[in-house]
Amino acid sequence: MTPPDPPVAAVSGARPTREQAEEAVRTLIRWAGDDPNREGLRDTPGRVVRAYEEFFAGYDCDPRDILARTFTEVDGYDEIIVLKDIRFESHCEHHMVPIVGKVHIGYLPAHRVVGISKLARLVEVYARRLQIQEKMTVQIADTLDEVLRPRGVAVVVQAAHECMTTRGVHKPGAALVTSRMVGAFRDDPSTRREFLGIIGLAGAGVLSNT
Repeated sequence: MTPPDPPVAAVSGARPTREQAEEAVRTLIRWAGDDPNREGLRDTPGRVVRAYEEFFAGYDCDPRDILARTFTEVDGYDEIIVLKDIRFESHCEHHMVPIVGKVHIGYLPAHRVVGISKLARLVEVYARRLQIQEKMTVQIADTLDEVLRPRGVAVVVQAAHECMTTRGVHKPGAALVTSRMVGAFRDDPSTRREFLGIIGLAGAGVLSNT
């Protein structure tokens, strides 16, 4: 199992100051061919830095903490729990352009469950970092498996990547689908098919054989 990424505190090197970050934006504006001191761009560096604080807020959160509070009083419930169509916005670590899509999460509880809002917040923590979709899929699934210790975890991510829709090959409408199946969802084809049916991908042969 791949361990989750560490929080930003564990990353080597001092974090640049806000002033340094804003100066970096001015440099990029000049490199693009414009004047960062003209009226329309004068406040842009500050706006960009504030936007980056929101876009990349996931570095300041430990995803394990989000799942720390669980519930055991479920009256013996032991069937699949699914939260689907969790919308997310992330940024490609190769070109720093948006990745927009949705995540479907399913798990088979063993002894405890977690509040459904926590599943959405888990997605947010990993999405609000520089990402590749494959890595984010694994991070969400493995963190849920590590903390809850359920009988199985399933995660499917569907997203459009602006690094290939607004630049490069320019293929709008293309969507990347990734999945991570753990425990019962990997070992039991009927459990996997049930999950894929719930999220509307029952006919996706590539996933049903994962």
